[in-house]
Amino acid sequence: NPPASASLTQMGYENYPEALYNVLKRVDRELKERNLDIPLYVTENGIATSDDEERVVFIEKALSGLKRAKDEGVDVRGYFHWSLLDNFEWQKGFSMTFGLIAVDRVTMNRYPTPSMGVGKAGKRDWKNLVPQSGLKVISLHSDLGSMERDVEAVAKEALEFGTDKVVITGMYRYDYTSSSSLSSLSKRLSEGGKRLKKCGVSLLYHNHNIETVKDEKGRTALDVIINETDEEYVSFELDTYWLSEAGCFLEEWMRKMGDRLKIWHIADRGWRGSGKEIAPIVKSGSVELGTGNLPLERLLSIARELQVQGIVLESHNNWINDDPMESIRISGQWLKKNILKS
Repeated sequence: NPPASASLTQMGYENYPEALYNVLKRVDRELKERNLDIPLYVTENGIATSDDEERVVFIEKALSGLKRAKDEGVDVRGYFHWSLLDNFEWQKGFSMTFGLIAVDRVTMNRYPTPSMGVGKAGKRDWKNLVPQSGLKVISLHSDLGSMERDVEAVAKEALEFGTDKVVITGMYRYDYTSSSSLSSLSKRLSEGGKRLKKCGVSLLYHNHNIETVKDEKGRTALDVIINETDEEYVSFELDTYWLSEAGCFLEEWMRKMGDRLKIWHIADRGWRGSGKEIAPIVKSGSVELGTGNLPLERLLSIARELQVQGIVLESHNNWINDDPMESIRISGQWLKKNILKS
């Protein structure tokens, strides 16, 4: 049994990623005692947790131990993480969350989490690619856990990219319906923003639609985050697309954030018809700016009034003619016409 002070996983096991190193060394020692030359493969290593930041730390420590074992002569040939997706556990059903990709069991939608980026997954040489493209970086996205573990490294990376803004996106597998969880998150954001400010960098929080749920006191999660974070240390990168998806009055949220609204994620929402439809109800989604139904010109007017420092065009699916470059061209024309006009 684990000691009373031990941190436990959802399965009730001790959260002790350093164990991987110990097991590899022990198995290697016992094989050599029997004069057996057998390579080792880690076929299942992971953690059941609702806190993806905890998973990031677990993976980093486990892989660090694996590398240490290899450096000390253990013949480790492979490592298989458990698991890619949230899975069914024979004893616990779907309640255990092991996945690098979270699965919503109601909609069956799948969401890659920050832990999926541990190691070299998704890495690109952005520091060279960005200047080659002629673009400039307006903000650097990070996760709260990484910033809390090494705020200086996160700030340094942002400044190396030429930006003084670090954006924290919504938390994975986080309870936004709990007032205590929201207060805890607000305190963590404020403390993180305070530490970043000492490094010459500001912290922004980026919403999705999860922040529109209400806690047990009837408060919208985003309201709590706005009201309980320290305005000196926490500003916002507002994503109006996701608020519109949740049926929110967008102008109201822009004004609630006020001069703390520094960056606006802009997208339009509508339906691209392709002829007569069988049913009178169709599925809407993101469309090119000016071709949907969001009041973008009104929102742009408020953004000017609030002196928003940057606008980010978000376009990741449902492109016209299935052509992302054509989609960007059309949205770019709208931006040029409406932002540059007097």
